[in-house]
Amino acid sequence: MLDFSFPETLSIGISQCLLGENVRYDGSHKHSKLCTQELAQRFSYIPVCPEMGIGMGAPREPISLRLAADGESVRVMGNRSPDLDVTEKLQVYAQEKAAELADIDGYIFMQRSPSCGLGNVKVYRDNGYASDKSSAGLYAREFTRLHPLLPVEEEGRLRDEKICENFVARVYAWKRWRDMQAHGLNASRLQEFHARHKYLLMAHKVESYRHLGRLVAQAGARNMKNAADEYIREFMATLKIPASNHSHANVLQHVAGYLKHDLDSHSRQELQTLIERYRKAELPLIAPLTLLQHHFRQHPNDYIAQQVYLQPHPPELLLRNFH
Repeated sequence: MLDFSFPETLSIGISQCLLGENVRYDGSHKHSKLCTQELAQRFSYIPVCPEMGIGMGAPREPISLRLAADGESVRVMGNRSPDLDVTEKLQVYAQEKAAELADIDGYIFMQRSPSCGLGNVKVYRDNGYASDKSSAGLYAREFTRLHPLLPVEEEGRLRDEKICENFVARVYAWKRWRDMQAHGLNASRLQEFHARHKYLLMAHKVESYRHLGRLVAQAGARNMKNAADEYIREFMATLKIPASNHSHANVLQHVAGYLKHDLDSHSRQELQTLIERYRKAELPLIAPLTLLQHHFRQHPNDYIAQQVYLQPHPPELLLRNFH
C-alpha cells in the first residue's frame, strides 16, 4: 500500500521579499505573515530574488515589462535607463534555477512583479505609457514553462481561503505523486493512487475523474511512462479547477452513503442537515467533515479510511475551517 503520510516539511520556492528580506528595488520587503507564520508550519522555503540573482542589488533602478519593437514580444528594461535590458539575464537565471530546484514541491511568487508575477503584469510602451497588453513576469514565465505541472500561486491570491486551500492540496498531491514515482511506477500503484484520490478528484470535476479512471484501466496495455505522463497532466489540471460548495456537498453525500446501515435516523438527519447547510454556505467545510470523521471512527470503513479527500493536507493548517 502506498504511504500517504504527511512529510514533516515540504520544499517550497518563494519570492525572497515575501520572507521579509529587503531585496526590492527600493530596499524594502513585502513580508507575508501568511507564508512565514501559517504555512511555515509545514513549508520549508527556498528564497529566490531574480533581480538579486543577476547582480542588480538593492536598492536598484526599477524595471518593467516593455513592448518590443515587433509589438508582440516583451522585454525587461530599466524605467530610467533605456540601455538597461536584463531580458536575457533573467531568462538564463530562470533556466538555471529551474534546474537547481527541480525537486521542489511548489512555488509562491510575488504578484505584479516584472520578474515574478504569474500574470496580469502591466506591459509598457517605450514612451512609458501602459499598453493594452499584460504578461507574466519573465522569470516566473520561464520557470513555469520548464516546470508546467509544479503547483504555483501568487501570494496575494493565497489570501483567499479557497485559493490557499486549493494550492496546498495541489502541493501535497504533487508530493504524493513524485514519492510514488520514486518507488517505481506500475499499473497497480497507478490504480491505487487513482482510487485513493477518487473523491478529491470528484470534488473538482466528476468527468475528469471518470476519464482518468479509463486511462488507469488501459495503463497495463500501454507504455507505462506515456500513460503516467498523460494521467498526471490531467490529474494536476483537474485539481486546479476550483471545487464549489455544491460539488463538495455531492462528494460528502457519496461518502455519507457508506454509513447508511450504521447510523440511526437521527444521526443520518443531523449529518444531512450539516451537508446542506454547507452547500448553502452557512457553515464551513470542516463542519460536515468533522461529523463524518466522528462517525467513521465509530464505524470504520477501510475504503473511506484511505481516501485523501478527508484529509488532503495536515489538519493543523486549518485550511478547511473558514470556507
